[in-house]
Amino acid sequence: MLKINPRMLMQQCLRHAHSQVRVRFAPSPTGYLHLGGLRTALYNFLYARHLGGKFLLRIEDTDQTRLVPGASERLVEDLLWAGIEIDEGPGFGGQLGPYVQSQRTEIYSKAIEELLHNGTAYRCFCTERRLDLLRKEALRTRQVPRYDNKCRHLTTSEVDSLLAKGTPYCIRFKLTDHEEPLDDLIYGKVHHNVSDNEGDPVVMKSDQFPTYHFANVVDDHLMGITHVLRGVEWQISTTKHLLLYKAFGWQPPKFGHLPLLVNADGTKLSKRQGDIGIQHFRERGYFPQALVNYVVSAGGGFEHRTNAKQQLLSMQALHEQFHIERVNSHPSRLNPELLDDLNRLEIVQRLSGNESRTKLVNEVQQLVKEAYPQHSNLDLAEEHILDVLNWSSKRLTLLQDLTSSKLSFLWVKPSDFQIKDLTAEQLAHLLQLINAIQDFHKDELNVKLKSFAQKENIKFPLMMKTLRAALSGLKEGPGVAEMMEILGKSVTLERLKEALPKESLHLEEHQ
Repeated sequence: MLKINPRMLMQQCLRHAHSQVRVRFAPSPTGYLHLGGLRTALYNFLYARHLGGKFLLRIEDTDQTRLVPGASERLVEDLLWAGIEIDEGPGFGGQLGPYVQSQRTEIYSKAIEELLHNGTAYRCFCTERRLDLLRKEALRTRQVPRYDNKCRHLTTSEVDSLLAKGTPYCIRFKLTDHEEPLDDLIYGKVHHNVSDNEGDPVVMKSDQFPTYHFANVVDDHLMGITHVLRGVEWQISTTKHLLLYKAFGWQPPKFGHLPLLVNADGTKLSKRQGDIGIQHFRERGYFPQALVNYVVSAGGGFEHRTNAKQQLLSMQALHEQFHIERVNSHPSRLNPELLDDLNRLEIVQRLSGNESRTKLVNEVQQLVKEAYPQHSNLDLAEEHILDVLNWSSKRLTLLQDLTSSKLSFLWVKPSDFQIKDLTAEQLAHLLQLINAIQDFHKDELNVKLKSFAQKENIKFPLMMKTLRAALSGLKEGPGVAEMMEILGKSVTLERLKEALPKESLHLEEHQ
């Protein structure tokens, strides 16, 4: 545990002499990471990397009543999955920890002593019943509920008497006027005078745990945070934080507030939607870089390119091109169709690299095995999977789409089917025809197959029904020519040969 002398806190009037940018992402483990949280973490990370700085993770778990078991671990996992590297944090090292607030209670207690000592904070002995009556009276008179600062005016002897009786108390901070506007990195000059609308806020609860506002300020200072980028919903609270910095005599960091992330129709994102959690996107099969590009596409921060071809930028390219002054100050609308386009781009990109291509093939193999556990005769050859991926990269959005029932023929080989509606000679000619087709496209295949049926005096619908059964074992699905295109020439020929009667196979071998 980091030991801090209360006098040291006051003496640290200047921010830590860090020559580099230090930012943090400080989630509460009261739920799982969602798009809004990812956007905040991502912009902090891009800003730090652009300026050669450090990205810290801090877990703000002071509200012990709302903690979700496993949430911290899942948050870290999702950040790393997205490609966000953590320089300091729980489990990642760093000289200014602990990086979990529940492990810093001694630090907060000593910081509170400093505020009590310099007269900017006081003990409040008001009961929950009195506070509840204040709220009800404010609502009855259509006022905004606020604490009336009663205990701010207690005399020293009154405080000593209440302490002697063991009366429970919390500690409140004395709000004062803050006339200087906040110079927001994104919004420019912003002015909120919280003392006009709020009573003195609690900074230390009766359970000796600090409130968010207090712990946030103490931690940011002691961890040497130079820039705070967070959601615009915290902008009003920033005035309160600046007053706390002033009370300690500390230099505050620079603040930038990110605009709301909203749905395509302008409505606010909500956890209740159920589809904004990062785990939701992961389980559906979206790739990390596609999701990262999707998030930054809505919020700005990059040079605007008109009529430019959609690109999937690497994390390095993103942080090299990122500029905080280009972040939008208006709500950022998400476009779900763009995410689908980006995911297709990532499939194409992964197919172009040896290592990523192998991982992609392995992932498809695993998905197919899970989708068809009852089948032992699956077509999972690497060459076949690559043919399917190349075909699907411009048509399908997710790898999981490849395991839909209408595409089961891609993987499940027909069993115990033999072609009986064509003679051995016709079958041999058909195989020769298919083998000779250079442009293995459904339109060309349809033309060739129709011509073959006419030449061999075979009923075309009957021939196609037979071919469908031989290729897929299904009665329905894509057109036969399209099915052949998707399977590719080698797999098409292989499956047809497997469905040949023995005498036809013998004849075909001697052609």
